Amino acid sequence: MDSVRIREAKEGDCGSILRLIRELAEYEKFSDQVMITEEALKADGFRENPFYHCLVAEIFPGPGEPQGQGIGSKIIKKVAEVALDKGCSQFRLAVLDWNKRAMDLYKALGAQDLTEAEGWHSFCFKGDSMRELAGK
Repeated sequence: MDSVRIREAKEGDCGSILRLIRELAEYEKFSDQVMITEEALKADGFRENPFYHCLVAEIFPGPGEPQGQGIGSKIIKKVAEVALDKGCSQFRLAVLDWNKRAMDLYKALGAQDLTEAEGWHSFCFKGDSMRELAGK
């Protein structure tokens, strides 16, 4: 297995983070929905009270085909550690209904599927509907 180091993201990582967001969106067949810019990542994630907390997983000597090497588990364990350190009582993950591999991983690590357990559905306001709602 390649060596993996998980660390706090730095502002200089935003270009790589955006590239990974785009690659994930392409994998999930949602490329057309990536609207965020590198500047927005910097503004939202690297200020006094950021909207999100970003971690970076560095895989040495290179990513290749890292699936099945435990990297996802390491990342999720680190997220749990950071969340507890910041006083969070929970963290949530979103996964598409066809991504059984990810769902199986989350369940194996102890996550509760809220769709099954509580019937939660995820909603999003964006674009015209968000502007209309805000009266803008």
